Amino acid sequence: MVPLPDHDSVDAARFAAIRGDGRPAVFRGLVSRWPAVVAAREGRLSGYLNTLATDETIPIVRAAPEEGGLLHYEAALRGPNFTREPGTIRTFLADLEVELGKPQPDTLAVQGLDARAALPGFLPTHPMPLLAPEIVPRVWIGTAAKVAIHNDPAENIACVVVGRRRFTLFAPEQLPNLYMGPFHITPAGTPVSMVHLTKPDFNRFPRFADALATAETAELMAGDAIYIPYGWYHHVEALDTINMLANYWWDPARGDLGSPWDALMHGMMSLRQLPPDQRRVWRAMFDQYVFLANGDPAAHLPPATHGILAADTPEEIGQMRRGLIAALQRGQPTR
Repeated sequence: MVPLPDHDSVDAARFAAIRGDGRPAVFRGLVSRWPAVVAAREGRLSGYLNTLATDETIPIVRAAPEEGGLLHYEAALRGPNFTREPGTIRTFLADLEVELGKPQPDTLAVQGLDARAALPGFLPTHPMPLLAPEIVPRVWIGTAAKVAIHNDPAENIACVVVGRRRFTLFAPEQLPNLYMGPFHITPAGTPVSMVHLTKPDFNRFPRFADALATAETAELMAGDAIYIPYGWYHHVEALDTINMLANYWWDPARGDLGSPWDALMHGMMSLRQLPPDQRRVWRAMFDQYVFLANGDPAAHLPPATHGILAADTPEEIGQMRRGLIAALQRGQPTR
């Protein structure tokens, strides 16, 4: 593993340049002056968060001590190795104090809470200097825990508020070496790796050694932040007894083009079962017309004849969508 690059004194303009490289990066001290960071440093985090919280019902994650803080699957892969129970931020913080008094505490966490509902007072007092104000934070609080390798269909800036967190990142091209779990049963909505990063079984997952050789890692302190580009796989380990993170997801892609995930599902249905020689043909077609591996596929044609090769207006996209829906309903090809 290699260390992620560090940056100090990052502003919006510098972040734009870093983001243009398409690489992850660490921003030291980016949010070190946030009130919650200061409150934690002074030992008054729970009291401060209670002043920001509502009585909104939230799901609280609980895992038994024998799980070692790893939030993953139970042995038979029928579901997660943790439970979810209803509560509020205030009841969660009280339970957290109780749990930490035990010799073998449960892992306790709240994950990805929309701050507008659960901690509305957090938004106006904790500005994110690198992003537009309409991108709202999600809050993660808990004991020491490990979130398995996964990726998100969004760009991400994650800010450590309390405790230390270790991030380990893998480029999207490492997917074949990560041994992802099932799509239809997931611990938290997105497929996760079957490999436990902190205790990998190389006999069962031998290609993971290749992924690990390319991994990039960093340990963040309170006030630090990390940029995770779209789709990069990452493992997150909270290292202290109490930890808090605020992260910002956003997607700059057009919102009217349909979901790439849906396209993947359709491809798995319509392409995966083809004979090998036909899959070869369609791999070349996708490279040419979808991923533009050879540049503009219509560059040699007069503009008036481009048709769907250059469709990008709402009207053209709508026409393509209607044709696709009609073909799916008929169960027939669109050509």
